[in-house]
Amino acid sequence: MGWGGIKNGKLLALAEKHFDIFLTVDKGFAHEQNLKKFLLAVFLLRAPRNSLKRLQPLVPAILDAARHPKKHALTIIAL
Repeated sequence: MGWGGIKNGKLLALAEKHFDIFLTVDKGFAHEQNLKKFLLAVFLLRAPRNSLKRLQPLVPAILDAARHPKKHALTIIAL
């Protein structure tokens, strides 16, 4: 989408115009942002490492959580 380098607050504002769910691996994200301001569900993915190989096992849990996303809130999805 050409959003590289956009900081978190502006990134969330852009994302809420195009998406319902925002995925992140940034552990400090929820503490840095006021999620109640944004009409998005934010999923924090937690795995031993942030490589695709390590995050892939989270896909079923992501899909399950996406069925009923909690807007304005953080959902932690971990192994």
